[in-house]
Amino acid sequence: MSAAARENIRTERIDQRFERWEELLDLILRSFAYMDGVIDPPSSARRLTVPALKEKALREIGFVAVEEDRLLGCVFVNERVDDFYLGKLAVEPQAQGSGIGRKLLEIAEFQARKSGKPAIELQTRVELSANQDTFRHFGFTEVARTAHQGYDRPTSVTMRKALS
Repeated sequence: MSAAARENIRTERIDQRFERWEELLDLILRSFAYMDGVIDPPSSARRLTVPALKEKALREIGFVAVEEDRLLGCVFVNERVDDFYLGKLAVEPQAQGSGIGRKLLEIAEFQARKSGKPAIELQTRVELSANQDTFRHFGFTEVARTAHQGYDRPTSVTMRKALS
């Protein structure tokens, strides 16, 4: 995607007027599909439903990236006591690598700064080393490895970025 094409992408906050829940769910599922059969346990994205997304939008701050009328990405951030937690950063597979993820990440960081939080944190899976590398490129550092319930080995990598 060219720089000129990226300029046509706008971001919108997911609020009470948002009505494109099925599209948003489909976008997330397409974006996370490459993880199927790669990570164990499977992604929590597989358990998402439209009602669950609506509930998530009530608890968290969400944004979508839109080009013309097409959803190309989303991000949800959850304000915690000491930071913001970044979850469900998703970009349409054919648009990945075009700067949409970076744009959504910048919005998440802006929200954290606006709320006076010194950091933003996320988790990615141990098996997804390319994701870890991408987040390192964006200034995140690994701070912990944790195991999902019932696992005796680390399954997730916690990464954190200090905000200036």
